[in-house]
Amino acid sequence: MSNIFETFSYYLSFPFVRYALIVGVLISLCASLLGVTLVLKRYSFIGDGLSHTAFGALAIASVLGLTNNTLLVLPITILCAILLLKTSQNKKIKGDALIAIISVSALALGYLLLNVFSVSSNISGDVCSTLFGSMSILTLSSGDVWLSIGLSLFVILFFILFYNKIFAVTFDENFAQASGTRVELYNVFIATIIAVVIVVAMNLVGSLLVSALIIFPALSAMRVFKSFKAVTICSAVFAVVSSLLGMIVSILAGTPVGATIIMVDIFGFMVFCVLGLALRRKAK
Repeated sequence: MSNIFETFSYYLSFPFVRYALIVGVLISLCASLLGVTLVLKRYSFIGDGLSHTAFGALAIASVLGLTNNTLLVLPITILCAILLLKTSQNKKIKGDALIAIISVSALALGYLLLNVFSVSSNISGDVCSTLFGSMSILTLSSGDVWLSIGLSLFVILFFILFYNKIFAVTFDENFAQASGTRVELYNVFIATIIAVVIVVAMNLVGSLLVSALIIFPALSAMRVFKSFKAVTICSAVFAVVSSLLGMIVSILAGTPVGATIIMVDIFGFMVFCVLGLALRRKAK
């Protein structure tokens, strides 16, 4: 056990390891807070649609040779997020169908562009790294840390200041609109924030795994708690602990960061399922 602590302390002496821990915890926190609202609004897989959209936009930016691909990836992802959250009013194409359409189309377009307009000698490696997250945590910079800190502070303040509005928009948009709440504006805010979270999280867990950061904490908390506030708080704690444990295991065992975090999330979800079942049986 002492060897494990010594090894981990040694790794903590490197700035990029500290960057990964900070970014991972903060991004997981933001994703979990937004995840509760998205899961309750039945937009659980919006993370998949947006992450694949970001992958397609990233491919376009690579082909165009942009030095800062975020300038293209972020606006496109935000526009798609707003579009997806507005589909609940569309009777012809439901939200889940549109997510599937955008997800598959963006993924296919991105992979096709990277193959036709080859910009790297290792296309398969680059695609695998983008989809599943980098095998190394060397890719995170101090800029990612400050972006994550600013984003997490904004999300927390957003939830604290507009908690009642978010609650109303989450459960009944028609009632919220009738009571004077600007539903469209709040949906745009939520869409914009989740798009930024997904673009940043892609550097950590990859585009195929990013939706797990949104889904698992919220679903796990719902196995045990019933109130919106309790689920939100539990989801945030679950996400932070799972992310931290996943990255520690990844650092010590040398496993892929994204996949390790998700496996910890899955294990935690199973524990909460058993705990929720035990509590329901006890209540009877």
